[in-house]
Amino acid sequence: MIHPGLLRTAPLQGETTSSLICRIAGRYGMEAKVLRACWKWRNYPPGHEGGGMRADAEVLLSTAGRRLLAGMCGVEEDVLARALPSWGEAEAKLRAEAGDPVGLWRTGGAVAGPVAFGCRLCTARRTGAAVRAVRYTPRWERVCVRHGRWLLDADANQQLEHLDLRGLPEVVAAQRRWASVSRRALRAGTEPERVFALAQAVAARWWEQAYGWERETIWPRRLHQVAGGDAGGDLERWRIVGRDAVVFPEVVAAAEALLDPAMAQLVWVDSGAGRPRALPADGMFCRRLGERLGREWLGPLAATDHGGPLIAWMG
Repeated sequence: MIHPGLLRTAPLQGETTSSLICRIAGRYGMEAKVLRACWKWRNYPPGHEGGGMRADAEVLLSTAGRRLLAGMCGVEEDVLARALPSWGEAEAKLRAEAGDPVGLWRTGGAVAGPVAFGCRLCTARRTGAAVRAVRYTPRWERVCVRHGRWLLDADANQQLEHLDLRGLPEVVAAQRRWASVSRRALRAGTEPERVFALAQAVAARWWEQAYGWERETIWPRRLHQVAGGDAGGDLERWRIVGRDAVVFPEVVAAAEALLDPAMAQLVWVDSGAGRPRALPADGMFCRRLGERLGREWLGPLAATDHGGPLIAWMG
C-alpha cells in the first residue's frame, strides 16, 4: 500500500480522473490496475471490441473515493474539483455508499464531452515526466501551438496520440485565429461551439466529396504530411485519422465567413433579396467563400450541393 501524499501528483487542467490515477500509479512505480484496487468498483471499465481498456475511460468516485484520491496525490480536494471535470459528477447511488471508497466506470464523452490525448511534451514541462495524459479538450482546441502537434481523440482504438504539424504552419495559424473567431461569435450573440460545429460539418461534407475534385491539391498534400510524408497504401486509414487536422484551416475560415455580416448580405442577395428563390449555381456567397478558401473553383460545387449543411444553413 502506498503512503498517502508521499509523492505529490498535481492534476492537469481538464484531465480525466482516470488519467490522474494512472499518473499517480506511475509516480509510485505501480501498475494502474494495482492502484485502482484501492476502490470498490461497481462495474467494469469500458473496453474496445478487440479487447483492452479504452483510453477515454473515466471514473466517478464516491465522497470517500474522492477523499482517498486526494490523499494519494497530496492535493487538496478543492484544487482537484477545479481541475477535474468529472470530480463532482458522482451519481446518487455512490453518495449512498457510506464510508466506502467506491468508483463507477464511464466513458469520458458521456461525462464531460470530447476527450483527447494530452501533448506529452507539455505534460513533461508541467510534471517532469513525459507520460500519457488524457484531457477533456473541445475539437476547436486540438493544436498544441508550442510543439506543433494535433492532439487526437482518445476514444479510437489506435496507437497514435498526436499528428506532427511542424510542416503545416497553416494548421497552427488556424488555431491562433480561432480565438478571434470565438470572440466574434460571442459578440454576435452566437455560441462559438455552434458555429464551429456547422463549419466542421461543411468541411467534412467537402472532405467526402473531394475524391472527385481533380483541382483539389491542398488537402492531399497535408494528408501525406501528417502521415509522415506519404500515406501510401494506408490511405483510407489516414483519411480517417488525419481528417480533422487536415481540414482545420478550412473549418476556421468557413466559421469566419459564417459570422461575417458582409457574407450574410450575400446570402440575402442570393436567396432573392426578400423575394425567395432557388439559390443559383453562380451565387455570390459560395463564390466568395471559395475565394476565401483559396479555391476559386469551389463556389459552383458548393452552391449545387443541395443535400449539404451549407445550403441548409443558407436556406
